[in-house]
Amino acid sequence: MSLLEKLEKQILIADGAIGTLLYSFGTDSCFEELNLSHPEKIQSIHKAYLDAGADVIQTNTYAANYLKLQRYGLEDSVKEINSAAVRNAKIAIGKNAFILGTMGGNRGIKPTSISMEELKRSFREQLYCLLLEGVDGLLLETYYDLEELETVLAIARKETRLPIIAQVSSQEPGFLQDRTPINDAFKRLENLGADVIGLNCRLGPHHMLESLERIELPAHAYLSAYPNASLPTYTDGKFHFEGDADYFKKSARAFRNQGVRLLGGCCGTTPEHIRAFASELKNSAPVTEKIVKLAPNKIIVDSYVPPRDFQPLEEIVKERPSVIVELDPPRKLDTTKFFEGAKALKTAGIDAITLADNSLASVRISNESLGYLVKKELGMRPLIHISCRDRNIIGLQSHLMGLHTLGMHDVLAITGDPARVGDFPGASSVYDVSSFELIQMIKQLNEGLSYSGKDLGQKTSFSIAAAFNPNVRSVEKAVKRLEKKINYGADYFISQPVFSEEKLLEVYEHTKGLDAPIYIGLMPLISSRNAEFLHNEVPGIKIPQGVRDSMLAHGDNKLQAAREGIEITKSLIDAALDLFNGIYLITPFLRYELTTELALYANKRAKEVRRNTYVEDSIY
Repeated sequence: MSLLEKLEKQILIADGAIGTLLYSFGTDSCFEELNLSHPEKIQSIHKAYLDAGADVIQTNTYAANYLKLQRYGLEDSVKEINSAAVRNAKIAIGKNAFILGTMGGNRGIKPTSISMEELKRSFREQLYCLLLEGVDGLLLETYYDLEELETVLAIARKETRLPIIAQVSSQEPGFLQDRTPINDAFKRLENLGADVIGLNCRLGPHHMLESLERIELPAHAYLSAYPNASLPTYTDGKFHFEGDADYFKKSARAFRNQGVRLLGGCCGTTPEHIRAFASELKNSAPVTEKIVKLAPNKIIVDSYVPPRDFQPLEEIVKERPSVIVELDPPRKLDTTKFFEGAKALKTAGIDAITLADNSLASVRISNESLGYLVKKELGMRPLIHISCRDRNIIGLQSHLMGLHTLGMHDVLAITGDPARVGDFPGASSVYDVSSFELIQMIKQLNEGLSYSGKDLGQKTSFSIAAAFNPNVRSVEKAVKRLEKKINYGADYFISQPVFSEEKLLEVYEHTKGLDAPIYIGLMPLISSRNAEFLHNEVPGIKIPQGVRDSMLAHGDNKLQAAREGIEITKSLIDAALDLFNGIYLITPFLRYELTTELALYANKRAKEVRRNTYVEDSIY
């Protein structure tokens, strides 16, 4: 009798987690490689689940594809690993159970740059390996991205008539990460030819049952569920699950009542959890009718957006010349000089004061706290830099929600310098996401949805700046990154400092077709030593030899050198305002008197530019 024929008549018990058991044994290498190096371990796990009452087991191939194996240098071993996995399963079962060839999703919870063509190639390679070894069916599990699952399901359905189980993962009961109702997703998967559709991972029995309560029985397919044991606990440097097997036994009947016909376990589950399911449901008849709890097809986010105190910078810089100034938070707790500088820059008429986020991985006072005080005490617009280096996804979203609550809506999304370049020994870089995904996250908050797709109850109104480094060999390639950032949601750009008119012209020619405006970065040099350090040691900054020679000519005379730096920057302001509306002045070492003078000069020149433009328009 085939797998589908059995499912038509009775509930089948599937196995639980393989990785959880391997992890509990102290294994910290590639789990899938153990099919080759330690086949006896894998076979013993299969047998343990069979002894617990499993009717269906899965091969140890969840991540046995090119894209995931290349992390371990095993990308050329896809065939060997998958073939060995099927052989191990066959040795374990004899003829008493069904074997599912398992293939996991590659697009995880966080956004990914993996192209669909890469996913297709990787999937096909693993698929053919499993089919050639003679599995009884395919298990496509832990797919967060519905587009990926639909794509690979269509490929698998075209290649085989074997039963296909297609399972999605969600964090919130009833909805996928992109807010697609799970009921709708299941209908789409059934229409693409899935024989069994279901849920696995992320949710324990309680929340998985909540999702199933909103799901209709499929017209032709069957339902599956592989819940997690519990939420993981972190103790003594290791993750572990504390889910009680008796709790699974109590929930078994509820899964049957929701129409589930294939019931197994995911993260944290062991043979004891599967034994608990089997003791209640093995050989039970499935239900053919159920009551579906109504749920809205989509979350309707409150359309109210709190009013902004300032017009978005991307609108201002499109209308007229605009000057913003970076004034870094101090390294020490005395903020006197910082606020003196902020007041002077306000008098100079700048449109925003920008605050770096521990630039060069050096610890400074939180830019969020100083930004709030700048806004509250001085009535100035703070533009808050947000680095991906210091916060994980949870911290980044929390930080953004805090900025929204404090009424600070202007942000610059950057990946951030790695921690090792800074002055804090032992610090590590997080980088859960890059600047691209951070931009995407912020844009999603503006839609009223969290990073994981949950309703925030309100929309944020962030204006999103992105970084631009023009000091590269190929500005054309750099502009392609800008286009990608625009696609992710960037509203405008702020550049690294430029030190030549030739570079300004080059940047203008390559960016004049972009929809998003650019604030051109300019930074006054204060000495020859400063110029050489920036040119040779700071990532993203290059200073022409002629400029460095001009600074060197003043030797140790600090006043003359700083004056030379001012004059060079004024000349660049003149050239920049002929090409760009946005000027971004970077204050060196809290020397705010330099950027105050330059801001006054830039605003004066901007008025002259506007006046001349008006006269020309009047004449013609």
